[in-house]
Amino acid sequence: QVQLVESGGGLVQPGGSLRLSCAPSGRTFGTFAMGWFRQAPGKEREFVAAVDWSGGSTIYADSVKGRFTISRGNAKNTVYLQMNSLALEDTAVYYCAASVGRLTGYSSDYAYWGQGTQVTVSS
Repeated sequence: QVQLVESGGGLVQPGGSLRLSCAPSGRTFGTFAMGWFRQAPGKEREFVAAVDWSGGSTIYADSVKGRFTISRGNAKNTVYLQMNSLALEDTAVYYCAASVGRLTGYSSDYAYWGQGTQVTVSS
């Protein structure tokens, strides 16, 4: 069974930082574009960031530009989301996903999804 497993979520104060990780099991995703999405209570899932298979190209939602950084590990199979200057509105469940093709911010382009990790920003 193919799975993506997220880790690194937790409780952090406003202005703090967290690093999320996403590791696959059941197959490799070294040639896939990988993305992070999030869903806050009562809201639709939204795009956060994505990185192409090589790690050389990235795209971000406007709301996180300059604060979040997406990257791939050396083996290209693990994906990270470094989140700095966290704000209350960043509170959500964060999902890792793998796209079978292009680098994209559309959730419909992502075929594989993790179970999510909770990020709570609170004072």
